[in-house]
Amino acid sequence: MRDFDFLEPPTVAEACRMLSDLGDDCRAMAGGTALMLAMRQRMLSPTHIVSLARLDALRGIDFDPVQGLRIGALSRHCDVARSAVVQQHYPMLASMAGRLANPQVRNQGTLGGNLCYADPATDPPGCLMALDARVVLAGAHGERVLSMQEFLVDYYQTALQSDELLREIRVPPPLPGSAGHYARFLRTAAEHRPLVNVALALHLDAGRGHAVRLVTGASTAIPTRATRAEQLLEGRLVTLAVAAEAAAMVAADIDTLSDQRGSADYRRAMVGVTVQRSIAALFGLAQQ
Repeated sequence: MRDFDFLEPPTVAEACRMLSDLGDDCRAMAGGTALMLAMRQRMLSPTHIVSLARLDALRGIDFDPVQGLRIGALSRHCDVARSAVVQQHYPMLASMAGRLANPQVRNQGTLGGNLCYADPATDPPGCLMALDARVVLAGAHGERVLSMQEFLVDYYQTALQSDELLREIRVPPPLPGSAGHYARFLRTAAEHRPLVNVALALHLDAGRGHAVRLVTGASTAIPTRATRAEQLLEGRLVTLAVAAEAAAMVAADIDTLSDQRGSADYRRAMVGVTVQRSIAALFGLAQQ
């Protein structure tokens, strides 16, 4: 790791100014779990680190029945998992955060940092996309709000500009009858990074799903909405046969990665299995 200057701006505006002035020679640091590893491996060698630790405006988890959930970007994964309001109103999100990576990462890493790093083999982006979350970006020229689909651009790439910080994550209030299921498939029990993850969120009414949002991730460059499968499930009385049909659609439609962790064909097969199990679990078909 090479020498660098460690900067601690007291305000979001000052942090954005530093990022704008220093450009590619600096990096913002939240929890630092990914950044420090990249610097130790000399994948990154910034001359300046802009620490966000003093920016209290980026902290906190709040819920309002009308506005929904607000999660400050510096909230740690363990904070999300333990939050009473998240557990009550967004149990799928709390469950995801409580299983992410390992205890060390959950107690140090931040939700905002995770999203900005845009590692495809991680959990929060797909789960938040299924919940129709938005991100609020603060920059030298003001704020802008993007959907998760707009924010996640490509493999390790986001829409974040060089002078911007992720300020907070907003999740709409849950509808009556809201239900969700988050699943992750690990290649081995010793791994912490999922090979496949699936997030399914919908509104249950008389056993039928409405406003269905089905997202797959980890085997794709960015999380992907399964729009054909969503349309199939919308308003249907779901059986095991329907779950299998939807899973086959998802597996056929996604553009899977292929690397040393798994070939494209293997990932596609595991996506199908995980989707089918997720649908069966949410609709109470798992024991049939």
